[in-house]
Amino acid sequence: MRKSAAAAVVALALVSTGCTSMKIDDFQGTQPELTLEDYFEGRTTAWGLFEDRFGDVRRQFVVDIDGDWNPQTGVLVLTEDFRYSDGETDQRVWTIRKTGPDTYEGTAPDVVGTAQGTLAGNAFHWTYTMNLKVGDGTWRVGFDDWMFLQPGGVLLNRATVTKWGIEIGSVSIAFRKDDAANSAAVTAPRSAAE
Repeated sequence: MRKSAAAAVVALALVSTGCTSMKIDDFQGTQPELTLEDYFEGRTTAWGLFEDRFGDVRRQFVVDIDGDWNPQTGVLVLTEDFRYSDGETDQRVWTIRKTGPDTYEGTAPDVVGTAQGTLAGNAFHWTYTMNLKVGDGTWRVGFDDWMFLQPGGVLLNRATVTKWGIEIGSVSIAFRKDDAANSAAVTAPRSAAE
């Protein structure tokens, strides 16, 4: 009995880790080009949902985001106000520092250590560990976060959530600038003929 239970756990872990061969360099030169501080400066709204590993939607939410970029310090502060479909509200404040032309690191009160991110073309890859509120407790989970800027200014976000290296679910989010006309980051790509 113990052997079959252990085998089932190992099999579940192998199936659920959701390994991907996708790398940030795969997106070099893709358009429209994403610049994190340009996109998130000012007001942004996002709509998202959390799916468990079986594909069942467990939670839906809307996020109002205020971004403040300081080019002198290279710091972007994002204040995220969450409104969940069950009536709960929450706030997360990210402090994101630009560490190179295409690299970033970030901290937030519920993030363990430092998040690491890299840009290439229209994509941003962001990984971090978070103490996530679940019911009356907290789970330490990992996020493997991918964002892709689309023509027209929509930023699509897909994150895999893991616990002990096993995928427990995913988060899907669509961001939209509240004033897309004023953001250079949301310009649709032009063809070579234009």
